[in-house]
Amino acid sequence: MSELVTTSREGDIGIITINNPPVNALSPSVAEGILSAVQKLVADATIKGIILIGGGRTFIAGADIKEFGKLTSGQKAFDTGLDPLLNALEDSPKPVICAIHGTALGGGLETAMACHYRVAVASAQVGQPEVKLGLIPGAGGTQRLPRLAGIAKALEMCAGGESIGAADALACGIIDEIVKGELLPGAVEFARAMIALGGPPCRTRDLNDKLGDPATNAPVFAMARDVAKRKARGLMAPFKAIEAVEAATTLPFAEGCKRERDIFRECLFSDQSKALIHVFFAEREVAKIPGITKDTPRIPIRCAAIVGAGTMGGGIAMTYANAGIPVLLKEIDQPALDRGLATIRKNYANTVRKGKLTQQQMDERLARIEPTLSFERFKEADIVVEAVFEGMALKKQVFAELDKVTRPDAILASNTSTLNIDEIASATSRPQQVIGHHFFSPANVMKLLEIVRGKQSSPSVIATSMELAKKLSKVGVLVGNCRAFVGNRMFDPYVREAQFLVEEGAKIEEVDSALTGFGMAMGPLAVLDLAGLDVGWRIRKEHRDTHAGRKPFLAEDRLCEAGNFGQKTGAGWYRYEGGGRSPNPDAERFSEEAARENKITRRSIPPEEIVEQTVYALINEGARILEEGIALRAGDIDIVYVYGYGFPAGRGGPMWYADTVGLKKVYDRICQFEQQHGKFWSPAPLLKELATSGKTFASWSASKSEPEA
Repeated sequence: MSELVTTSREGDIGIITINNPPVNALSPSVAEGILSAVQKLVADATIKGIILIGGGRTFIAGADIKEFGKLTSGQKAFDTGLDPLLNALEDSPKPVICAIHGTALGGGLETAMACHYRVAVASAQVGQPEVKLGLIPGAGGTQRLPRLAGIAKALEMCAGGESIGAADALACGIIDEIVKGELLPGAVEFARAMIALGGPPCRTRDLNDKLGDPATNAPVFAMARDVAKRKARGLMAPFKAIEAVEAATTLPFAEGCKRERDIFRECLFSDQSKALIHVFFAEREVAKIPGITKDTPRIPIRCAAIVGAGTMGGGIAMTYANAGIPVLLKEIDQPALDRGLATIRKNYANTVRKGKLTQQQMDERLARIEPTLSFERFKEADIVVEAVFEGMALKKQVFAELDKVTRPDAILASNTSTLNIDEIASATSRPQQVIGHHFFSPANVMKLLEIVRGKQSSPSVIATSMELAKKLSKVGVLVGNCRAFVGNRMFDPYVREAQFLVEEGAKIEEVDSALTGFGMAMGPLAVLDLAGLDVGWRIRKEHRDTHAGRKPFLAEDRLCEAGNFGQKTGAGWYRYEGGGRSPNPDAERFSEEAARENKITRRSIPPEEIVEQTVYALINEGARILEEGIALRAGDIDIVYVYGYGFPAGRGGPMWYADTVGLKKVYDRICQFEQQHGKFWSPAPLLKELATSGKTFASWSASKSEPEA
């Protein structure tokens, strides 16, 4: 018997235990081990019932995702997968009880549903998250789940991908009992009760009473498709999951499973699934930092302090409070502090109103935020995050003060989005303790944290920052120190080209529509309005570039000079009146003036060209960032853009997307843009090198990776 799967017994109850840490992934070896154990126990006449349980911290958290890559690359034949195991479990003449703790996700839940009964501890979670990888359940999940939980719940779980708790799973029929004490003794007791009842075991495939009929099911499926259109715009897998669940209601079980398998294969070999699987692994890869090991000392973060209670400072304070970390929130005067606290309370109250937080939880989180007008208690803070106005002089003044009022071992982090971390650190006597923590707005919601290392940021401060990001429920990406770092440095040419396109003749709404059609969460001009046009305007005034030739951002600067800063002033690229949005005639007029000044002949521009001119600008700048070592890997850039800028995950991020398009095609188009538009489009040397040698950003990053510490 493989050590991954062991058998034992409790009297006449056979126990199969999975031991594949850390999450008991359902690898082929694990599946084979369980199958062998089931066959052995079924053949043993002294065994009357079987329990399947996970060792360690969980049941089965899903399949081994690396196996999907073997299938799509041709390294492994597309076979019947888990069918032999699931059939053996369901066909067992002896009752098989699945005992769940931790999580039963994906193939883990499919395995559990093939058992005759399921028991779980109260803290357990079950789910079918395959849709998040551009897939559908491929081992009977879309066929067994509606038979246990009903059509609506199956659609919610298979097309939405979110897991549910044990209480919900019990209420809808996925599990049969919540064990109040120890799991294994409770499962043994349940098994003996089922044996005492006698009769044949309950096979999920034979349950049909929750499958409904065409008349009652039609509105349920229609609603599921409407939800998918709103929440999963441009993604294929949610609709395919709905199609597979629908097959459970119209086909016999075996035929439904065959239909599910065909759909699974279609999804698996799609570009979207490959992109989403890339994002899955890239998110895990960003945590691997050369020179940072498990033995690198971490600084315990028990108390935090925030300087600035504005939009960003308040959101950062909420982020710490949500993670259970007490935080001091400082402002320069009482009115500013009161405004910040009022916004925090309003945000929490909105979350309570939506049912995502209880009043008690809101009160507990608010209690962790202590307002202050002084630095008096800042010596208690293990980390201080500066979130003041984006100006170098002010930030250096704040850091010089923090250097005096905080402990020498405290981390001093700046939330700057563009400014030089080394220059900020120079205002202190301890640059090794200074680092950038660039949160994205709204900070309490957005998942990305850009962690900017300075020349002297210590390994301990870097390691602590990466670990802290996880505690704050963020994805931390370590980047180098340059103007605007990774995200905003790439965003600048992206929005520059969006505005040039308006100068060239595209309508404001045409530019945004083309990019949302591509899959971006928002169009670039709408994003600028949301963030505030004055943010970029201030930065441009502080770092005034002198360009020969075509001048960028002319129209936007004139909007700002006229006091049009976006949504907060009621007008920017769009006008915001009566709860609606329409293109701002002033923005169109300023763009026409800029076109005349830049000697641009205006024309009609198709959506495909709008996408190329903006997205290829992202890619070209990303190539420069990679070559300079500002980002460690192409996948790191992809994670920054998927989680921080709304780049469609189904396209894998800008660098992965470039690889899928083909770097030669991207490079050739950029060369055409250079001929048409001039020096802004000079191809990045790395892009040229990879395009002419037939390589990809992914292969280049893999070749540069150091061995894992």
